[in-house]
Amino acid sequence: MTAKPRIAFQGDLGANSDEACRTYFPDYEPVPHAAFDEAFEAVKSGDCQLGMIPVENSIAGRVADVHHLLPSSGLKIIGEYFKPIHFQLMVNPGTRLEDVKTVISMPIATSQCRRTLKRLGVKMEPSSDTAASANALSRNPDPSKAAIAPALAAQLYGLEIVMRDIEDEAHNTTRFLVMTADPTPPAPAAGVDCVTSFVFRVRNIPAALYKAMGGFATNGVNMTKLESYMENGVFAATFFYAEVDGRPDDPAVARAFEELNFFSDHVEVLGVFAADAFRNTP
Repeated sequence: MTAKPRIAFQGDLGANSDEACRTYFPDYEPVPHAAFDEAFEAVKSGDCQLGMIPVENSIAGRVADVHHLLPSSGLKIIGEYFKPIHFQLMVNPGTRLEDVKTVISMPIATSQCRRTLKRLGVKMEPSSDTAASANALSRNPDPSKAAIAPALAAQLYGLEIVMRDIEDEAHNTTRFLVMTADPTPPAPAAGVDCVTSFVFRVRNIPAALYKAMGGFATNGVNMTKLESYMENGVFAATFFYAEVDGRPDDPAVARAFEELNFFSDHVEVLGVFAADAFRNTP
């Protein structure tokens, strides 16, 4: 019997990243890792064939650690997926909602469910991960406690959902990137709308960033993301992470990259991948 290919994610089994793996890659075995760098290393070493990495949330913003790890990971981006996020309030079997006094989950999850939790009048107990909170409640049953986690966690850890979809905002969505160790992954099929992801560091001259970006504007290339982050703790060495619509070999994008390279001392394409249809959602 042939072993299933494996896909790495950060978090415990039952986390949102695990749900993303199972939804978008049902033929792969999801493999949990405690930290993002461990998930990256699992792909780089070949232990896992792919990685599913969250990079930003519509409410909480970007996942800061990931942007520092992407350029040095040695991996390529081959896809993106937008996952609507739904949080469930779960308890040990037989526990009544009115008996719950404390809710366990990671702070970023409880902050996205503030209205429901305020209405319930419960205390918060922080956890490192949503699925980890469900796992902990399963291993240490307590009728006064509940956990906030994805529905998959309740299924995996034998808990009962007493309130469904308790997130405050219906648009709560996390964007994931799919990573591979293949240094030259196949390009998306012709005619497919694409995104090009890259990092760059501008030369230390006046108006370098303005001039480096000018080629995208004058060539009509839509830049959908531009974020800065510090490199190696040096305030004078700022890297930029960017994404544009199109492929590097599109004439307009190629001309824009020519100008970018002229005003930069480092440019690296991290991936060219098909744009998720979710981008066109009204």
